[in-house]
Amino acid sequence: MGAEADFTEEDLMKPLKSHKASILGEKYSREWSAEVDRAESDYELPNLTKVIIKCMYGEFMLYGFCLFLMEIMVRLFQPIFIGLLIRYFDSTNQQNTLPQSEPLYLKRVYYFWTKNQSPILREEAYCYALGVVLVSVIVTLVLHPNLTAMMHLGMKLRVGCCSLIYRKVLRIRLTALGDQLVGSAINLMSNDVNRFDLAPMFWHYIWISPLQTIFVLHYMYKEIRASAFIGMISLAIFIPFQAWLGSNVGKLRLNTALRTDSRVRHMNEIIRGIQVIKMYAWEYPFLKKIANYRQHEIDSIKYTSYIRGCLMSFIMFTTRLATFLSITSYVYMNNDLSTETVFVVSSYYQILRQTMTVYFPQGIAQIAEVSVAINRIREFLIAPEADVGDPTPLDPNCKQKGIARMKMELNLMAKRMGIPMGVVIEGAYAKYEDTVCLNDINLVIVPGQLTALIGQVGSGKSCLLHLILGELRPFRGVAEMYGTVSYASQEPWLFSGSVRQNILFGQPYDRAKYREVVKVCALARDFTLLPYGDKTIIGERGSSLSGGQRARVNLARAVYKEADIYLLDDPLSAVDTHVGQHLFDECVSRYLGNKVVVLVTHQLQYLKQVQQIVIMNEGEILMKGTYSTLQKSGLKFTSNMTENVESTELSNDTNRAQDILKTISVTSSMGVNVQNGFGGEPKEEVEIRTYGTISSEVYIEYLRAGAYCMVLLLLAAFFLAAQFFGSGNDFFLAYWIKHRSKQNSTASNKSYMTTEGFIFYYSILISSTAFLAVVRSFFFFGVAMRASVNLHNRMFHSVIRATMRFFNTNSSGRILNRFSKDLGAIDEFLPNAMLDTVQIFLNMIGVSTVIAVVDTVLLIPAFVICICFYMLRNYYLKTSRSVKRLEGIATSPVFSHLNATIQGITTIRTHGQEVLLAKEFDQLLDIHSGAWYLFLCTSRAFSYWIDCLCCVFMGAVTFTFFLIENRALGADVGVSITQCIGLTGLLQWGMRQSAELENQMTSVERVLEFTKIEQEPPLETKRKYTPRPTWPERGGISFRNAYMRYSNTEPPVLKNLNFIIEPKEKIGIVGRTGAGKSSLIAALFRLAHFDGEILIDNVNISKLGLHDLRKQISIIPQEPILFSGTIRYNLDPFGEYPDHYLITVLQVIEMKSALQEGVAYLNHIVSEGGSNISVGYRQLICLARALLRHNKILVLDEATANVDAETDKFIQTTIRNKFDTCTVLTIAHRLHTIMDSDKVLVMDAGTMVEMDHPHILFRNKNGNFSGMVRRTGPAMEEQLKKIAKQFLQKGILISTNYAR
Repeated sequence: MGAEADFTEEDLMKPLKSHKASILGEKYSREWSAEVDRAESDYELPNLTKVIIKCMYGEFMLYGFCLFLMEIMVRLFQPIFIGLLIRYFDSTNQQNTLPQSEPLYLKRVYYFWTKNQSPILREEAYCYALGVVLVSVIVTLVLHPNLTAMMHLGMKLRVGCCSLIYRKVLRIRLTALGDQLVGSAINLMSNDVNRFDLAPMFWHYIWISPLQTIFVLHYMYKEIRASAFIGMISLAIFIPFQAWLGSNVGKLRLNTALRTDSRVRHMNEIIRGIQVIKMYAWEYPFLKKIANYRQHEIDSIKYTSYIRGCLMSFIMFTTRLATFLSITSYVYMNNDLSTETVFVVSSYYQILRQTMTVYFPQGIAQIAEVSVAINRIREFLIAPEADVGDPTPLDPNCKQKGIARMKMELNLMAKRMGIPMGVVIEGAYAKYEDTVCLNDINLVIVPGQLTALIGQVGSGKSCLLHLILGELRPFRGVAEMYGTVSYASQEPWLFSGSVRQNILFGQPYDRAKYREVVKVCALARDFTLLPYGDKTIIGERGSSLSGGQRARVNLARAVYKEADIYLLDDPLSAVDTHVGQHLFDECVSRYLGNKVVVLVTHQLQYLKQVQQIVIMNEGEILMKGTYSTLQKSGLKFTSNMTENVESTELSNDTNRAQDILKTISVTSSMGVNVQNGFGGEPKEEVEIRTYGTISSEVYIEYLRAGAYCMVLLLLAAFFLAAQFFGSGNDFFLAYWIKHRSKQNSTASNKSYMTTEGFIFYYSILISSTAFLAVVRSFFFFGVAMRASVNLHNRMFHSVIRATMRFFNTNSSGRILNRFSKDLGAIDEFLPNAMLDTVQIFLNMIGVSTVIAVVDTVLLIPAFVICICFYMLRNYYLKTSRSVKRLEGIATSPVFSHLNATIQGITTIRTHGQEVLLAKEFDQLLDIHSGAWYLFLCTSRAFSYWIDCLCCVFMGAVTFTFFLIENRALGADVGVSITQCIGLTGLLQWGMRQSAELENQMTSVERVLEFTKIEQEPPLETKRKYTPRPTWPERGGISFRNAYMRYSNTEPPVLKNLNFIIEPKEKIGIVGRTGAGKSSLIAALFRLAHFDGEILIDNVNISKLGLHDLRKQISIIPQEPILFSGTIRYNLDPFGEYPDHYLITVLQVIEMKSALQEGVAYLNHIVSEGGSNISVGYRQLICLARALLRHNKILVLDEATANVDAETDKFIQTTIRNKFDTCTVLTIAHRLHTIMDSDKVLVMDAGTMVEMDHPHILFRNKNGNFSGMVRRTGPAMEEQLKKIAKQFLQKGILISTNYAR
């Protein structure tokens, strides 16, 4: 099938029961839980190795026993059959005149070393020739099923560990999320567990190889006596060195893994924050940063590769050296050297070459690497676990245990007794990492009592919610929650799926309840705008939704869940004020009215309707009570609160103004089916994939990435020279033995090479072989590492320069898959496969040359077999290529699922969906396992048929000698058969490696695919369009017939925009969801393609380089993004400003820590994604970034949504004062924040509806803006008009004075 067409996911077989992820995951989880319990009772750390041994011990030992029988009981008889066959063709057999007597036929095998035997008859020789071939056939029949079983065992180990790692992610404690442990989870699954796939193939050789060596030594001692020890000692000298190198591979593997962790973690950060990086024009600092991490990683991989190169180069000369020493010492001891003796010894050494110089060091290296992987996984598995959530995925032995079980029993008991559900916290103290975040918290919350948590940014509101959830454990005091809980996080967590799937999140679909939740969460109209209604696939992190839509879907998920306690972390900040009022009235107050509700909010206008207000400050409860109680307290914070409330409480409709732009009310479309859209089923964007054969261009690109043409030619010369001297060893040995036999069998005075001459020339050959083999390996791996670095840099440069559409249509898992798994293959697996392929290909040429020199007739079967090999390889590659590509694609969803889980772990645990998520993860693993198992079986089948053909080839060569018996010599037979035997294992490995090379080249192909994605325009401006150094001096903006679309195949999202923004004007931008507000900003930053003209100070921005444009515009984004590193790096990645300037800016925005610590605060470490800093503080740091640049144009994208009213007021004042000479564009949901604007730009459906000063817009009573304000109620309408009029008059007065 694969030979006829490319495989698709539908073609994959269902997983076998033996490697189903759910079964293996539960098995490993059960054993791990038992090991943890045992370790706790013995006061020691749990041992993952013991768990693995328990899970695979029986199978592993069975396969090892079969391998032992094959290697010891079968293979070691082949040299004896070869010896008997050579004895038949040797001239001494023809001269033997002893009468026929026992032993005959197979008895000669037992009495092989008995002297003075009768001559071997032709019929016996046939029997021995058959024995030579039959041993190879048996080895082939046993070895390949055994290797298949061992690789399947390795695959089951990998699947079991992957499932175990994911189950641990579901249980990880919240405080560990910023730790590097979770950052390494992706690398554990992409690289570490891959060590398990191939490692079991070689493990048994660690004990079989020494045993085999002992048996071989015994047999060789019977053949050449003490000389056997000399050769074996030379071999033994290398074994400790090989073992030492193998163990060092493990140490280097740990360093590599840690460095890869860092790179992948930072890549994940960059993908998540790519839009901010582009708007800040920070591509170069991140290119440099990732390049440094990559170089650091490659430095470790390079040393590992050099060690592997050394180990592989030993194959070429260790056994040849041992053969040379054994034979020469045997001659120097005045023994008569026969052709039979030489090739029997040579055959035994050839067996050892495969087991002792290939499999044994590989086994040690693999054990070392697997040990590192196991230890890294163990370190992850023993990380602290949460006290909440469902522990059964990781611990199937118990339904609940410990604190979680006790809480569940108390909740059930309380419900039976009719005790109301609620929250009780007494004297609680809690830490986040090492910092105390909550101090002496005392709080009681009961049903029907709406509780609002308010406080300045960083005051501990979110920490208090996590304490209630149980995610934060109090180290002193008590925090109890009675009843089931639901939670809406501050930063909306959405996964790749339909809107409905995100809302239901594993809960059963109740149509009436679902419609009601959609209604109270103001989502009905949004569904009519989405192409497939609530079945629309929203992409990773809800990338296709606006910020307000994401917040409401996140809230709807929490509300849909039937619970006793609802914890809502600031769900109203990201929505329009009208929608916010609707959410508070309909959702929080009415729908959840009889529940325990804790609402974190900065929208103080709702506080009069709240039964309990909790004011937090620096991790403490400053005060709590009703609004009237707090108003009478006289505290400064409560007085500020009162001012803010009174300024916005003129009616219940106070803040509805802005979003009344919606011409249809929030509830007007509830009669519309929530599923409506364009019909049909939505399709997810498929991953980029190449079909057909691997293009020669891919190989050329890889080689070009590694070195220039002349360097590659020099490398090829080293390969050819190494093989020339290697094959020269074999031929020279056969040549010397042949001539020595002639010398011994004839009385001719013809001069032949002396023993001393032979030793001299052979020494030169062997030393040259060793030197060239090592240098060639080092040279090759140096080129391969350079190729890895260059390919990574090219791909990363291409990705960071890609259009935003690329990131919106490709999940982080897809992108990270290329930067982790594919690059890992290019770093480590591809060079090995390429070196093996080239080395074995040259070896085949060498073997063929040696055989041809013996007798050209032997080239006939060699030629036929090569044609068969080529046809079989091509047939196999059609399937394997397709399967390997499919396997690479099947990995991406696994990473995406893992990444999404880490980001939404609190929501997942709160909703109790760990089992559902684990089940989905296991299903994704099963899809990948289907592709991998298919690849495993096809590759082993290919190797099996190659070996079968090799057996046929060996039989053809062996029996050909009976046809040319009159001119065949024992030395010719010996060299031909031993070369063929070596070719048997070598050729199947070479063919397999050549196929593996092509399969691994799919990783290069996938990397190169990402170097050809759609790119943004150039970063630098062409010389003829370069603006003035002082541009922009004034900050005027003009849109002329501007259209913008995110893709050439999609309709425009901005249509025919024509307006002018004068320098220093403050522009408010309003419009409903999907009106085009964010698209307008995207056009200004050129984040998508636009037609028409956008001018800044009369300079057409389409002619500018992106950096020349974006560096001149400051932005404070709606979602504040920080990157792991220091505060200094987050403010100034270019290192352009001195420390005192940075700290001054932080002090201007009144960052408390900066005021207290001074310059030392700049070294404060920011965790991944800024997880150790509150969202409000992150927003302030974004403000500091804008202050640093002090550009003439500032864009505020709902910049104060996540901060308290006091901080909001401070930010607005700071912007007015510090950016008074700048043009400011403000996207706002709160109307009062834009009433002081010089103009308001009203957007709808991508077009400009109105634009003028708010007071002037009010004069048009039929205008959109007037209608919007009118619907807010008479009181608020008067207030807004009054504010607008005051600022208009103030502006006219300033202009008049300025004119005078």
